[in-house]
Amino acid sequence: MKSRPNILWISLEDTSPRFGCYGDEVARTPNIDRLAAAGCIYPRAFSVAGVCAPSRSAIITGMYPTSIGTHHMRTTHTVDPNRPLPYSACPPPHVKCFTEYLRGADYYCTNNAKTDYQFTPPFTAWDELGTNAHWRNRPQGTPFFAVFNPTMTHESGMWEEKHVDQPPRTDVAAVELPPYLPDTEPCRRALAHHYDNLEEADGRVGELLDQLDADGLAENTIVILWSDHGEGLPRAKRWPYDAGIRIPLIVRWPGRVDPGSIDERLVSLIDLGPTMLSITGSLRPQHLQGQPFLGPDAEPRQYIFATRDRHDEFYDRVRAVRDQRYKYLRHYHPEQPYLPWNPYRNRHPVMQEMWRLYRQDALEGAQRLLFDSPRPPEELYDTQADPFEMINLADDPAYRRVLARLRGALDEWQTDVGDLGDMAEEEMVYRWWPQGVQPQTAMVGFVPFAAQSAGLELSRGGSFDGPCRLQLHCPTQGASMTYTFDAGQNVRWRLYTGPIELPRGTTTVRARAVRIGYLDSTESEGDFTVRSSDPGAVG
Repeated sequence: MKSRPNILWISLEDTSPRFGCYGDEVARTPNIDRLAAAGCIYPRAFSVAGVCAPSRSAIITGMYPTSIGTHHMRTTHTVDPNRPLPYSACPPPHVKCFTEYLRGADYYCTNNAKTDYQFTPPFTAWDELGTNAHWRNRPQGTPFFAVFNPTMTHESGMWEEKHVDQPPRTDVAAVELPPYLPDTEPCRRALAHHYDNLEEADGRVGELLDQLDADGLAENTIVILWSDHGEGLPRAKRWPYDAGIRIPLIVRWPGRVDPGSIDERLVSLIDLGPTMLSITGSLRPQHLQGQPFLGPDAEPRQYIFATRDRHDEFYDRVRAVRDQRYKYLRHYHPEQPYLPWNPYRNRHPVMQEMWRLYRQDALEGAQRLLFDSPRPPEELYDTQADPFEMINLADDPAYRRVLARLRGALDEWQTDVGDLGDMAEEEMVYRWWPQGVQPQTAMVGFVPFAAQSAGLELSRGGSFDGPCRLQLHCPTQGASMTYTFDAGQNVRWRLYTGPIELPRGTTTVRARAVRIGYLDSTESEGDFTVRSSDPGAVG
């Protein structure tokens, strides 16, 4: 019987599919292209938000950000003293990082090293989290799930101050800007730098693929490359237009996915976690809102959904739904401009150029779309005829039925997920953190089951005749627990999934617990002595 597959994720940042394998003639991505040649490209793959943290929260939990309160961008550091920040989002108690289910199925899970989930990553999510995390550190014979996050393609990589006296290697005249951006030298130079950064990320992809080959693991490892959302250009990042949410998705699965294939099905990044659980035979809870797109449990999608809420300093609320062809956007604040104040976004050289041309009244045609005011309450696009989403069909009678269908799909989805965009952020946060104080996970208690102990009381230790199994208990609803028999700091904490068989002799057990959004528990410790292992001693 073939062993369970290993899984390698390569997670890029702020990247639309500007790769050679997607037909981009400017791109220099030989390693990504060879990955695609050995696997499958998904041209209709989308993120659930056009910005990283809400998107990554959906990926790690399999839940929509608007359903679990992770939809406002930047919760874990202060960007404005008038906001209820910083805070770690507190999803409902049943929500876990999906990697816990993989760990529960004995996968060794590593992340090198980006998280950005809108909540502090619980220590139960990963066996290793950090810049040294690697599948090579796993116990021998253990299947792995490893994530690597090359960060060089981030939006900020296009800023001019990062390239002082460093002209782009990419031919500035060769890059092609979308028609809603000015075709000027500063804009071209910024995009050329992005191509350079993509080339650098491609080199990192090559290193990881070569390491798999060197370890003899390529044939039994599923490799999945994706980006957290679309590229960091105006009207792309932070927006649910296709430029902001359409992402590259490439899957190499030897023997299961045809080399050089293209799959036109709709895929949402929220589907990644449920897919991993499905193809590894791990526990897959029914509350997950994503669905498998690979393997025997794969389900077709009719729609993908995307959202926009607070981004740093400013609040907004936009909801979007897309099928294979049409895209519908609903603006809850059409009275607001498309470009409210956002100093981070305004640092981008393309945004600076747009503001300069706007002041001079020199923007032309579609270049003025981001400066239209007021916004239309609704937008509808035929992405086949209008891939840059520039011709709004919402008021066109010929598309009335399409508009009604997508309105209904969005309404139904918002009801199904319980869209928390209806609630003020302050109200949501103070429900989680009463009086603004973060709750703490309760300590773990030990419950021994032995001949003279029927599990009626918590214990901090004891001596037992015959075999003894130790159950862990945490009274905090939704808490996950880990334990170790090791001393010191550099130990491997095991995820608790059921009673622990204690060995003969004295064992020191350490345990701790955490619920997402809560402070970690205080560590518990107990000494347990098993004097014999008579199998008849425990009923």
